[in-house]
Amino acid sequence: MSNATSGVAEKGPGGLQSVDRALNVLELLARWGDGGVSELAAELEVHKSTAFRLLGALESHGLVEQTEDRGKYRLGFGLVRLAGAFSGRMDITKQARPVAERLANELGETVNLAVLREHYAVNLDQALGSASVITQNWVGELTPLHATSSGKVLLAHVDEEERARLIKIAGLSAYTADTITTVGELDKELQKVIDRGYATTVGEYEDGLNAAAVPVWDADGAVVAALSASGPSYRFTAARMEEVVSLIKDAGLEISHRLGYVAP
Repeated sequence: MSNATSGVAEKGPGGLQSVDRALNVLELLARWGDGGVSELAAELEVHKSTAFRLLGALESHGLVEQTEDRGKYRLGFGLVRLAGAFSGRMDITKQARPVAERLANELGETVNLAVLREHYAVNLDQALGSASVITQNWVGELTPLHATSSGKVLLAHVDEEERARLIKIAGLSAYTADTITTVGELDKELQKVIDRGYATTVGEYEDGLNAAAVPVWDADGAVVAALSASGPSYRFTAARMEEVVSLIKDAGLEISHRLGYVAP
């Protein structure tokens, strides 16, 4: 355990360590809701006096505040001021673009960002990987919820009543021989999406086109978009999708963090 430092803005290595600890305090309180000095000290592996000084410095800037239960702290409204100054940059497409481009380069496949609009998944942005030959520009395209990986992700994360309404309006048209066309089969598929944390389609919207998608969450913990990677079935096989889904999940989580999401 290192020696206790006296403030968040000290100069030198100790000061940097204090900044790092202070940021960890904020992240822990964001995850817990509130926490006491002893709990925070134990998590940070520092003496209680060090944790107390960190909390005091953060409290002086309004970044944390004491709850009604004395000795407990929670995030303060000073963070709202900082978030407000940053809100103009919180556009989902801008936040997703660099992540999507990096993912497309890593996979060599096409990466799309889609959101729910009426009873469709609409693609907001697209990044092409190095292995992508000339491909369809999906930006602005309205695609069916039940036959695309992004659509399945978006449909899986609405409540049952809204899901039933969307399916009733859109129908379950067959686009290929592999398209899901019954409500019972779709319900089972969407439960798999929830359980696994991602969706796949294998030639369900276009013959020879496979895709995998993951959710993107906002600061309130709501799924606001889906990030997908797609490619030709001879290259982006079902086995290949299973191999790279962790990369797609990491990218979706990075975009979510950029939007203010804090994982439970």
